[in-house]
Amino acid sequence: MKLTVLGYYGGFPFNGIGTSGYLIQSHDYNLLMDCGSGILLNLEKQLDPLKLNAVILSHYHHDHTADVGVLQYYWQLHPKNRREPVLPIYGNTEDPLNFGGLTWMHSTKGYGYNEFSVLHLGPFKITFKKTHHPVPAFAMRIEELSTHKILVFTSDTNYFDGLIDFAKNADLLLTDTNFYSNKTGQKWHMTSTESGFLAKRSNCKHLLISHLPQFGNLKQLLSETKESAGSHVNVEIATLNKKVNI
Repeated sequence: MKLTVLGYYGGFPFNGIGTSGYLIQSHDYNLLMDCGSGILLNLEKQLDPLKLNAVILSHYHHDHTADVGVLQYYWQLHPKNRREPVLPIYGNTEDPLNFGGLTWMHSTKGYGYNEFSVLHLGPFKITFKKTHHPVPAFAMRIEELSTHKILVFTSDTNYFDGLIDFAKNADLLLTDTNFYSNKTGQKWHMTSTESGFLAKRSNCKHLLISHLPQFGNLKQLLSETKESAGSHVNVEIATLNKKVNI
């Protein structure tokens, strides 16, 4: 299983880099996880979008879904050479209005999931945990069935202890790390310290922090995360087109 970072900022694109989007590949299967602003353009540099097998969305905030519409147009305007005749897009059903928009006639079709769903998509088994966010959002645990390697994506969330068991023994933990350690007040995203703590408590092997802020010194964000995670966790920060073999 391989993950490629297509965009990693929270909220809005910055300095030519898009918001959340990740390409997950295994055994010639191509899964796009989240499709934020600027993701389609960068996906085209990595993979013909028509070779996607499926898209899965953690929630419907625009920094995770802004390019879904243009991906649907791309599919509509390229009726030939599609890997799938109609592209499946998986999204939660707790927001019926946004879920309904995942279906585009003859091009894409929306398929629903909830916290109790178990999806089998190609080489992957995917389970979910509802997170703490202003809209329904879901962390994902993706298992590559042939190797039993585990990728856990927290989606957008503030920290809560229920994430520890969900991320247990992950080979790669991908976290929403939008705040520095000194963040106070209401938090709908995790701090650097909280991401590191989650990695340490869940006994993950590799932590990749993403959904990054556009302000401050990201080297500091990484340093704070490393200090909290401890020496046994390999901690890295998302960069454009970064590839991680899991």
